[in-house]
Amino acid sequence: MSLARANLSSSLIPAVVLACSLPAPLVAIAQQTDQGTQPALQEVVVTAQKRAANIEDVPFSVSATNQAQIINSGSQDLVDLARNIASFTVADLGPGQSQMAIRGISSGQVIRDQPGVKEQVGVYLDESPISVALFTPDLELFDLDRFEVLRGPQGTLFGAGSEAGTVRYITHQPDLGKYEVTTDASFESVEYGSHGGMARGAFNLPMGDTAAVRLVLYYHHLPGFIDAIQPGGEVKQDVNDGDRTGARLSMLWKPNDELSITPRIVYQNLDTNGFPRVDQYNILANPYTAVAPVTIGNLQQYTQQRESLLDQFLLTDLDVSWNFGPATLTSITSYTHRDVRVLRDATQLTGSVTFDALKIPDQASVRLTSPLYDRTGLNVFSQEVRVGSNGTQVVDWLAGGFFQHVDRHYGQNLPTPGYDALVGLPSQDFGAPTADTPFYSDLSYRLKQYAAFGEATWHMTSQWALTGGLRYYKYTEDKNLLFGGAFGVVPEGVPGQTCVTGTGTPPLPTCVPQVTPASTDSSGTSPRAIVSYKPTDEAQLYAQAARGFRLGGINDPINLLLCSPTDKLVFGNNPNWKDEKTWDYELGAKTQWLDKRVTFNVDVFYSDIKDLQATTTAGTCSSRVVFNVPTARSAGVEMELFARPSVNWDFGLTASYIDAKLTSSVTSTLPGGEVVVVGGLQDGNRLPTAPKTQAAAYLGYTMPLASQRDFFANFTVQYVGSSFSQFENEQPGFGNICTGCPNAANPYAARLDAFGGPLSTSSFTFNPELPSYTIGNLRLGLKSDRWQAAFYINNLWDETAHLALDYERGRTARLGYLTNQPRTYGLYGSYAF
Repeated sequence: MSLARANLSSSLIPAVVLACSLPAPLVAIAQQTDQGTQPALQEVVVTAQKRAANIEDVPFSVSATNQAQIINSGSQDLVDLARNIASFTVADLGPGQSQMAIRGISSGQVIRDQPGVKEQVGVYLDESPISVALFTPDLELFDLDRFEVLRGPQGTLFGAGSEAGTVRYITHQPDLGKYEVTTDASFESVEYGSHGGMARGAFNLPMGDTAAVRLVLYYHHLPGFIDAIQPGGEVKQDVNDGDRTGARLSMLWKPNDELSITPRIVYQNLDTNGFPRVDQYNILANPYTAVAPVTIGNLQQYTQQRESLLDQFLLTDLDVSWNFGPATLTSITSYTHRDVRVLRDATQLTGSVTFDALKIPDQASVRLTSPLYDRTGLNVFSQEVRVGSNGTQVVDWLAGGFFQHVDRHYGQNLPTPGYDALVGLPSQDFGAPTADTPFYSDLSYRLKQYAAFGEATWHMTSQWALTGGLRYYKYTEDKNLLFGGAFGVVPEGVPGQTCVTGTGTPPLPTCVPQVTPASTDSSGTSPRAIVSYKPTDEAQLYAQAARGFRLGGINDPINLLLCSPTDKLVFGNNPNWKDEKTWDYELGAKTQWLDKRVTFNVDVFYSDIKDLQATTTAGTCSSRVVFNVPTARSAGVEMELFARPSVNWDFGLTASYIDAKLTSSVTSTLPGGEVVVVGGLQDGNRLPTAPKTQAAAYLGYTMPLASQRDFFANFTVQYVGSSFSQFENEQPGFGNICTGCPNAANPYAARLDAFGGPLSTSSFTFNPELPSYTIGNLRLGLKSDRWQAAFYINNLWDETAHLALDYERGRTARLGYLTNQPRTYGLYGSYAF
């Protein structure tokens, strides 16, 4: 539940100020009335059921955070914002690479080379779906009416991907008859890092009595704070900086009271120069060699090749709404184009293969510069048509249909000059398009999804209501796959292969596949039932049972050359994975006390998960494979408390406790009869990426000054509990790196290679559990009804958080973690014309 949910009353404050210039407390409140009555928390209207409703009347768990609350909480991006919202977490792999989880339902950190994995949380920009499992757009949090989080399965109304819940960016729409301009800017300095800042503007322009346009522009420079050690000892400073620029242009044409037509175009360009990764171990910068050890310090990494990410996002959509009396017909047509280019330094990965698999120990061969280019092209067309009843009737109803066509291309290219000489054959003989390319892939996916849905609420009395809904879906997915290069070899006997003979030492198995087609399909239903009871106007009790779903998919072949014999057997025979389905059962209460000056909401839930799509790292293979775990579950409680004891003080508290774990195992039987657990998929292991405990608290103070100005101060503290990035991280001994490993004593340990000279130690350990952390943000300043000037400190006590583990080739090549921005000092100003 959100640490902030209410909007300031537009009848008291000009609408233009709402966009971003108000220094409203994180719990936005209504001002005192002219009669001098006690202040009350203001009503919040959401569209969680695809119809407008007071958030306190929605019979399931919802949070909504407005623009002023986002700013005052110190949230710079989605990851920051998620810490304020109970049961909502984001695994952060760097800008543009966020993976969401709600109520602990997560199947493991998604890596860049898993384009077939589907999302567990549906993400929408207003009415348009923009979900991607990893590359969900990292949108600028600006000119938003609110940010909604709908907890629990929303498959009935929002479809595939909304298995654990739905996230919605609700933007300000064009406003007829009003000229509005809102601008803001900031400048900040990061301790141990560089400078950052942003400039943004929103412009609302009427065009006669029946039309208006709204234009949003923004530029945001992301500061860097990671230093990169280079070969020879040079250190490059602040390599992970970047820029996010974008525009949004929408138009409203309303020729009469019944018809509204809103076309829109959204564009964002995210360009970063690296990743917020801290290396703990790198085979090319080994701190454990007796000769010339390399020490990697805090907020440092080792690279031999520059890294970057370019993410270009384009959305065009058309929203048509026609009120024909008893009902409203709505059509949402959207087209999304994404172009994502990721450049990673894979020198340590290629070098590890050269040293370990090819048995070539010399420095020059192992250190051949090896950039890995990831490329994603995504085109999505979606169409939804629905009709819903108007007003409040004995039976409120909604019915519609949905179609989506997804065309996705993904590939990797690993150009490594000089590698053909090591292998003894041109890379083209392995299916690669160019020389010196030990790995190449080209994958295309085509997914079509059809659905019909409906939901109705029967208001049995003024206090009792019963809601029932159902969605039927059907989808097909086709995939073509081409692997090439020496690392992409496959065993003899695979249809459609080409076999050649290598002259390298040792000789390579050189049978490589040509284009390999695969397909999968499925259909099913997603029902929902809710019963709610309102004993008073200020209280509601509800019970819900709902099922969400996540579409299945197709695994890629593993990189057999890189695999150990055991890993080939364990991970090499799982071509597809099935749909994942979750039944959710919950009880909740929403209450308001003391003339609506106190709000308390609580929800208790139990989620039964079937065929969890667990992401595993295929050991030494440098591949990822998805397995279905037969059963898992998530159970927990979430609560929120908001209070406005006086016109000067306000307080907010949100918290959640979640126990999410596997209740079955996935095993593999080796030729000798030994049964091994696959990739940490062990009964009792926690579901990864989500903490058990999460909480946030807020304290705000406002003091009126002369000339209709106010002094304000806001303090936010956020606690995030410990978690794991992957299931395999929970295996006993996973944190052990040692010579001669893995072995019978340490079956889940990783090997410590003696590259760079004799080792100074035979082993070292690390803790694979990401520790809990606490972050505080402080903001204070002056404001009027048109402007705001503020000073802020984010990450007040300079907490260093481990947000995700990041490693190559089963920790043999590299081991590190993603981290957060250090303490940041900033100035913020806004003005509304």
